[in-house]
Amino acid sequence: MTLPTPQAAADLAAQLKPLDLKGRIALIEATIPGRLVFTTSLGIEDQALTHALAMAKGRTEIVTLDTGRLYPETYDVWAETESVYGIRIRAYAPERRSEEAFVRESGINGFRHSVEARQACCGFRKVEPLGRALDGAAGWLTGLRAGQSANRADTPLAEFDESRNLIKLNPLADWTREDVDRFVRDNYVPYNVLHDRGFPSIGCAPCTRAVRVGEPERAGRWWWEQESKKECGLHVHVPEADVAPGEEAAAFETTQSHRPEMAR
Repeated sequence: MTLPTPQAAADLAAQLKPLDLKGRIALIEATIPGRLVFTTSLGIEDQALTHALAMAKGRTEIVTLDTGRLYPETYDVWAETESVYGIRIRAYAPERRSEEAFVRESGINGFRHSVEARQACCGFRKVEPLGRALDGAAGWLTGLRAGQSANRADTPLAEFDESRNLIKLNPLADWTREDVDRFVRDNYVPYNVLHDRGFPSIGCAPCTRAVRVGEPERAGRWWWEQESKKECGLHVHVPEADVAPGEEAAAFETTQSHRPEMAR
């Protein structure tokens, strides 16, 4: 039985390392007591993990943060996923009063006025709903990979989240984008068609664009911001060293080989 402590997380990470995804999920569910929650953004990594969890038929809850500003294609793959696997993905929405106040004061796209405004928008659309989603959880599963960005380059398989007092689990942390694509293709996993249109990372529609050849995977997120660390606040992780703007591509995977288009 694993309780949420830094040493427990480190020990679990070491045990997870030699296992395949099925084995990792089984070990996580066998060793962490209490509520387990997987938060899916319905991106391709999360779809791979959703498939594995659905096949395992275990006790991990699958939830998502419905920001109200997602792409239509994201809602489409959400519905398709529920249909294919016979599951319901529980949605957590923004708190109504916070959303209404932000739009009233800043405008419908007021998050582009400043980094602080964007972080405020992410705060009520994502961070606060995440807090509700993880209330009482002992373990939090994510689809994070080390290769997604320089800021995520040292993402472990398991880590202690001190702010939430739980163990955060990243079963795909050591997978490459090619590993994810292969898994999705081989298992006929439904995925967002925007991935075939140059979107390796998909968030809210007004805050995500397709990436150009050679750009980092998350270059399309909040592209108007001139910062090296562009996160919404869900995943607070301190890398070993800061990376200056323009140097990111050397620190993690390039995006040139994560497609061709995958067959359904």
